[in-house]
Amino acid sequence: MDVLRSLQEELNKEAEAILRVARQLDPEQVNKAFQLLLDCQGKVVVTGMGKAGIIARKISATLASTGTTSIFLHAAEGIHGDLGMLQQHDLLLAVSHSGNTQELLSIIPYVKFVGIPIIAITGNVDSPLAQNADAVLDCSIPADFEALGMVPTASTTVELAVGDALAILLLKKKNFSLVDFARFHPGGSIGKQLLLMVKDLMHTGEELPLVRQDTSMSEAILVMTSKKLGCTAVVDEDSVLIGIITDGDLRRQIQLKQDRLLAHPAKDCMTGNPKSCHPEDLAASALRQMEKHKITMLPVLNDSRQVVGILHMHDLVLAGII
Repeated sequence: MDVLRSLQEELNKEAEAILRVARQLDPEQVNKAFQLLLDCQGKVVVTGMGKAGIIARKISATLASTGTTSIFLHAAEGIHGDLGMLQQHDLLLAVSHSGNTQELLSIIPYVKFVGIPIIAITGNVDSPLAQNADAVLDCSIPADFEALGMVPTASTTVELAVGDALAILLLKKKNFSLVDFARFHPGGSIGKQLLLMVKDLMHTGEELPLVRQDTSMSEAILVMTSKKLGCTAVVDEDSVLIGIITDGDLRRQIQLKQDRLLAHPAKDCMTGNPKSCHPEDLAASALRQMEKHKITMLPVLNDSRQVVGILHMHDLVLAGII
């Protein structure tokens, strides 16, 4: 058995299933479903059972994280009291490949009684679920796309893809931005990349290695050593950045000037017009700049180009940005 080839065949089969459904979706039903989602004044309640329930939970999470208020309702729990989650201005998004899931069908009478619109993501457009829905998204695929002809594999992939696509359409329509996304993700790697700013991580005050352009290199080296950041910013009398001296600059200057180095002023050994960042920049943006230019630290400048901090690659590592 060629494992890689078999894996690729299965991936291609699921990819083809998504493309097949994309081609067969009824434009009228898609537009109706999208308009129902846009018009929803309450929350989008996503429901399902079994594997479809897992997909429904993921769709709900994606909606909630991208600006559409949403919760997941377990269909079996719904018929045992959790229908109280549904309120008059909500919308029900039901996921069921067969459209015949008994637990799901059992909550339909209450939903219809309250007057809540229903969007069905289903592989059976003739099913009871589809017949009771206000909009039906046809996710039907041939049985041979599923493992053993019935194991939910390609069908659940398609249902998830359709749910994600709806969430993305809503995101775009609502002009949901990266900043908005960050507000919903204050924790973890995503939160750190989207919320942490340079000012949250930079070295300031007494930690700053600063020298004037006429400072001797002997003194500049002492400053670099004592501040332990592997560099010193070279500034004028107003603390405006002129250049920077890094460990790399120091090694190169030793080769060039040898024993005469210590007598030279900082301006003779610095790199002029160095890369820099602003305190309000995202830390992740500063990291990309470091990676692009293959450097490990950035002077942090205010609007007057005064040095107010130093950001080191190690700070980004410790903060979990990398």
